[in-house]
Amino acid sequence: MYSRILEKKLINLSQKYPVVTMTGPRQSGKTTLVKAAFPDMPYASLEAPDVLEHAGADPRGFLGQFKDGVILDEIQRLPELLSYIQTIVDEKHRNGMFILTGSQQLLMLDRVSQSLAGRTALLRLLPLSLEELSANNIMPGTPAETLLTGGYPRIYDQSLEPAEWHANYTATYVERDVRSIKNIGDLSLFTRFLRLCAGRSGQMLNMSEIGNECGITHNTVKSWLSVLEASSIVFLLQPHFKNFNKRVVKSPKLYFLDTGLLCYLLNLRSADAITVSPFKGHIFETFVVSEIVKHFCNRGEPAPVYFWRDKTGHEIDCLIDMNAELVPIEIKSGETIVPDFFKHITFWQKLSGESGRGFLVYGGESAQERGTVSVVPWREMERIFLRQ
Repeated sequence: MYSRILEKKLINLSQKYPVVTMTGPRQSGKTTLVKAAFPDMPYASLEAPDVLEHAGADPRGFLGQFKDGVILDEIQRLPELLSYIQTIVDEKHRNGMFILTGSQQLLMLDRVSQSLAGRTALLRLLPLSLEELSANNIMPGTPAETLLTGGYPRIYDQSLEPAEWHANYTATYVERDVRSIKNIGDLSLFTRFLRLCAGRSGQMLNMSEIGNECGITHNTVKSWLSVLEASSIVFLLQPHFKNFNKRVVKSPKLYFLDTGLLCYLLNLRSADAITVSPFKGHIFETFVVSEIVKHFCNRGEPAPVYFWRDKTGHEIDCLIDMNAELVPIEIKSGETIVPDFFKHITFWQKLSGESGRGFLVYGGESAQERGTVSVVPWREMERIFLRQ
């Protein structure tokens, strides 16, 4: 098993809450993590037909087997259990009784918030972060190889070919989950929609444009995007609405949470293909933004990340709201630093009056200081959070 940053937070919260609920995409390592964190705790997966049948037919008897608590995997398969869990934790008043995991937030979080409000802590486990790849000594050698491979643990654990694994993942998990959440009859149409979204990762979201190209309505685009968000396949980066006396863009940007899956959907099958791809810049930006999101998720915190763009074309790729201080981050895939890289961040610093440092994350290997901007190599992004 690979060490995961979230394990410390998971154990800590289990000592403070009777229930801890962990969501995240399929195959991100949820089951492996909870088993490692609680090796002596009984485990039951509701993916197993016999377990699901037993729990559904006799929920009290099923839960009664586990006097001291249990890990329940894929709880979204039987959300009715949550009401029975509520009764148990209210009776026993003991922390760390139930560890719940689920891969379909759309199906479970509403039920969790209704039944277990005030009784559960919520965590989200995403694929391996750059920090975790480094800590486990499994870092790919180049930026392009890192983008191509992505962060799903099984690829590294079994030394699998990324494209082959992502093809199977798309068929067995993404499409299956979609079908279980939404009644989508034409999966080929959804696959086209998924690939169109991939072509727009790192760009402003235009639902009408996607709908027109895919031949579906605006409402269908909105519905299908909600499924991808709920399955932790994509996320929408919201604009920062503070208006510095300029008209600002108010549409979100679309990002995939794993660049390996993104590259597969873009038909990029090798590191060399990424290097010459017109999508390279958007893929690299997706990588950096997703790493920033992972940093916060891995510590059990909401990700206070935004972007900023005005109507004249000035843009900050990512803004992190750190204790009321806005930290601007510019993202460039190039390996050579040129003066043009700094123009947007310099403009924003003057406009906003923010006195803190900005950061430029790029595809090179050398850290530098350029006036009010720290230049951060792609593999050392944790410098942003160390503020150095």
